[in-house]
Parts: sequence; structure tokens; C-alpha cells
Amino acid sequence: MTDTPPAAGPASKSMTIPLVAFAAGAAIAVLIGVFGRVHDPTLDHTTSLGFHTVIQMKVVVTTVIGVLVVFQLLGALVLYGKLPVHAPPWLGKAHRASGATALVLAVFVAYHCLWALGLEYGHFPDGQKVGTRTVVHGVLGCAVFGAAAVKVAAVRAKRAPGWFLPVAGGLLFTLFVAAILTSAVWYYANYGLPDSNGY
Repeated sequence: MTDTPPAAGPASKSMTIPLVAFAAGAAIAVLIGVFGRVHDPTLDHTTSLGFHTVIQMKVVVTTVIGVLVVFQLLGALVLYGKLPVHAPPWLGKAHRASGATALVLAVFVAYHCLWALGLEYGHFPDGQKVGTRTVVHGVLGCAVFGAAAVKVAAVRAKRAPGWFLPVAGGLLFTLFVAAILTSAVWYYANYGLPDSNGY
């Protein structure tokens, strides 16, 4: 007598989507990190958008990203009924638009980070040790884009388990906040507002 293996249920099939998405996200983060290590940093083909330095430009743009990310969180909580607020009809479109804008600005900032600075660890060419904050921020920056890929997959997936989208969104939000805390917030705490005499 031959035993027939049980057919895969909807739950087991749906788990494939988040597993593949997380694996792809991890691969994207690693590839970005590898590029940051092998690329020779240069300020060529970068812009300061009129600010005194590229660093100051990144701080200001990152601050805008932070505002959009907070709006993303609040918008999602309202849309999913987690806050005692009635969702206005325009909130869904505003939520999607703010998310897309935050991601585009993040790509712009990341390009300037990786192109001008690279992914730094160990020691600088002058022998100075790379600080822990710099290393952590670089890793977080790479992870943000891996998590963004996971979030896109979660939004578009129709057969994924119910926990996938909130987990993907929460992961992306957490990584964004951590990256902002180790960059723009750190800058403000140490140098104040960007000005012509600042770093």
C-alpha cells in the first residue's frame, strides 16, 4: 500500500511568498553593501542642491524622508482602523504617494552615500578608525532597500498570509527610523542646523 502525501494547503503555499520576498530582500541589501565596498568613493556626479556640503544636503533630505515615514505609519494605522479616526477618502492615495516619494528620496540619498562615501568599516585611508555609528548606519542603509523590496512584495501579494504586510511595513519603518537616527538626528545633535560654517 502506498501512502499518498497530503496536499499542500493554502497556508503552506502562501508561506512561499514571504520566504522568497525576505530572501530577495536580503540579497538586495547584500548586493548594495558589496557595491559600497568595491566602489571607489568620489564626489564626481553628486550634487549639494545648493547646500554648503553634500552631507548637509543629505541631512535635510533625510529629514524630509523622516516626516514622510511618520506620515506613512500614521496613515497606515488610520487606514487599518487602529486609531479612532475616520479615514478621509484621500488618505489612501496620499499614503501611496508619500511612500513612493520617501523611497525615491531615499534612493537619492543612498546614491550620494554610496557614491561619495562608500560602505565604510575598519579604518579610513589616513589610518583613522571608522566609528561604530558610521558602520551601523551604513548597514542599516543597505537593509532599508532590502526591506523596501519586501514591502513592495507584501503590498502586491494576493495569497500571502495576513501577517506579511504589517510585518514588512513595520520592518521597513523600523529600519528607516534607525537609519535616520544614526544620520540626520545624530548630525543635529552634534552640529545643529546645517549652515555655511558647518560639517
